This record gives sequence, C-alpha cells and structure tokens, in this order.
Amino acid sequence: MILLFNLALCVTIFSALALAVTLVTARTSRAASQRIIEATYRGRAYRRASPLATEAGRWLFNGIHWIRARFGFADAADLPQRLANAGYKGAFPLDVYNAARIVGPLLAVCAGSFIPLHRLSWMIALPAASFITPNVVLTRLIKRRRERIRRSIPDAIDLLVICVDAGLGIDQALLRVGQELGISHPQMKEELLQINREQRAGKPRIKAWADMATRSQLPDIDAFASMLLQTERFGTPIARALSVFADNIRVRRRQLAEQMAAKTTVKIIFPLVLFIFPSIFIVLLGPAAIAILRGMPNLGQ
Repeated sequence: MILLFNLALCVTIFSALALAVTLVTARTSRAASQRIIEATYRGRAYRRASPLATEAGRWLFNGIHWIRARFGFADAADLPQRLANAGYKGAFPLDVYNAARIVGPLLAVCAGSFIPLHRLSWMIALPAASFITPNVVLTRLIKRRRERIRRSIPDAIDLLVICVDAGLGIDQALLRVGQELGISHPQMKEELLQINREQRAGKPRIKAWADMATRSQLPDIDAFASMLLQTERFGTPIARALSVFADNIRVRRRQLAEQMAAKTTVKIIFPLVLFIFPSIFIVLLGPAAIAILRGMPNLGQ
C-alpha cells in the first residue's frame, strides 16, 4: 500500500513539473495563428485573456504584496533588468515571479508532508528546490532569448543593408527591418522597435543604441552598436560600414561553425568509450568467451 502511494505521488509530482515546464517553454502564439489574428482583426486591438488577470489573480497578487510587505522581503536590484532581458516587461511578470517564489515553497511543504518516508527531509528539500526553480527558469529564458537574437543578427544586417542602399535613413531602416522580422525573429523586432520608441521619447540615438547593447549582452550586438556609434560620430557612409560589418558577421559565423566542428572529435570520445566500444567488445569477444568457457571442462579432463 505504501509503495502504491509513493508511486502515485511520484507520478503526480512528475506530471505537475512536466506541465509547468511545458507552459513556461511553449510559445503562446505560432506564426500561422498570429498571421490569421492580424488578418482577422485588421489593426484592431487584440489581447488574449490571461487567467491571472481575473479577480482571483488580483486577490492572489494582493496577498503576495501583503506578505512581502509584512515580512520585509525585497526584490533584487537587477530583477527588473533580468526580466526585461528575458522579454518580460512591466509589473505583471514581476508579480508572477514573486508569487512563484512564495506560493511554490508553501505547496512544496504541503506535498512533502504527505511523503511517509523521511518526511522532514522532504519538507525541507522540496521548498528549497521550489524557491530556486524560478531563478533557474529565468536564467534559462534569458539565455534562450539571447541565442535567438544572436541567430537573427545576420538576417537583420542583410535587410538593413538593403534598406539603406534603397535610400532609407538609419532610423527608418531600423523600423522597417523590425517590422519585417516580426514573424521570423520576434526578439530582434522587440529590440529594434524599443530603440525607435526610445528615440521618439527623446532619448539620444547614441544612448538608445548603447542601451540595446547593454540589454542583449552579446558581442555581435555590442560590435554593431559600436559601429553605428562610430559612423554617427565620424560621419562615415552608413551603407559601406554596414556592408563591411555584414561580411565580418558571415566570417565570424563560419569560424564559429568550424570551431564547433573541431570540438566534436573530442566530445565523441566519451560516448565511444562508454557505449560503443563495450557493445563492440561484447559482440566480437562474447561468442569466443562462451566457446572458451564451454571448452574449459573438456580441457581439464
């Protein structure tokens, strides 16, 4: 009976974790559905109803705010910046993050109390793991968004070169490229449109580009912002500078691919030694070993 209960509890916890990971990592909108929505609404405001935007969600967040104010919990200084780097801006993602770090340990304590074997250890380990999990998930989301931005840089640079050669200014070209990359590279679109909004709000162009490099924290974006700053400061032709930068990006991507290909010869040693070589030895030497063992009694006689 206890074994059946432990098995059911493990299956429940695993299913809950799998569902949580799926909800976090899955994209809320696909390219095809987004195109259908844009064509259907034709510029009208479209907002998907969020389950946490209901009355129950407001009660939950108000309770979280009261608990944090009661016990003096303070957010990390870099938490809003980290959420922005992951693509989540505003107060709502911050409330969700804080709610996960408070409600998660409470639920983990309740779940650990139902485990009959080493109950106290589970009641300590599960809340600690659930408290750390939001930070780990946020770090992974930041890395995934940076990787997607890094992959979208060559396409954005090529489109930018085409727009500048066609006669558009750098600001209009960035806006146009951001609109064109909305479906294939939404992360790059957000960054480029953020630059446009900051410039419309009065921020200097050089400062907006430098802030983009700070948000992304990618060497390619940093080099792109530095190139734009130099062309703005020294008055060099922007089309020529973009063409040279696009060539450098292609060379860098080819070198990175060659570097990753060179590392495969070292990485493949471990699966060869641990999995492939033992199987080969069993297949080749197994029949001979069996024959030798069968002939040992006859040899003794």
